[in-house]
Amino acid sequence: MPRLKQISRTQAVENVRKYYDALFGDRDPVEEPGTATGTPGNWWTVFATVPYVFDHATSHFGMFGMFADKSISDLDPLIRELGIMRAGYAQASQFVFSQHCKAARRHGMSEEKIQAIPEWQVSDVYEAKERAVLAWADALILQGGRASDDLFEALHTHLSDEDILELTYHIMGYNLHAVCCKALRLEFDDVDERIVEVPVPGEGEPVDWAGAAWQSDK
Repeated sequence: MPRLKQISRTQAVENVRKYYDALFGDRDPVEEPGTATGTPGNWWTVFATVPYVFDHATSHFGMFGMFADKSISDLDPLIRELGIMRAGYAQASQFVFSQHCKAARRHGMSEEKIQAIPEWQVSDVYEAKERAVLAWADALILQGGRASDDLFEALHTHLSDEDILELTYHIMGYNLHAVCCKALRLEFDDVDERIVEVPVPGEGEPVDWAGAAWQSDK
């Protein structure tokens, strides 16, 4: 379950209800969760807690996707989705990665390219421009923005200044959503921590003999 409260239809302000109508129809999304893409939909109900934060976040979504004005951007949507998919995967957000695999598919990206996102570095399915975009996403997410001049020039060979700024903004915007979803346990990121100590076997269970030997030497 989300770590924060959710806002029901009756509690929601007018601008939030507009999105509720588009995503959930007549249902109360708290009482009857679920969207057309199979998500619970609790990103919307939790972010609705603070309407001006909700408005700021949805204004980003308004640049593309189901609420977009298609005329405002010249950036190739396949390039945008490539960067966002890699951001979701690199930041370990099941929600961001999964949703933008679907978005990339809607825009016509091949299944080969979608499936190769995790190991793009050793895949031969991407052209030079796409590899530059993926490397740029890794520099932003995994290296905290430490993008080399050589990487920038490789990207700049294929994309304009305007495209690079927009791509960077989208990648980092979805980094924010990826981190928020994990921390607040929203949508597909409502998962338990998997990196935990594995207990020593009890009586009658298999023993790690290397570990036991190490202990006996101390």
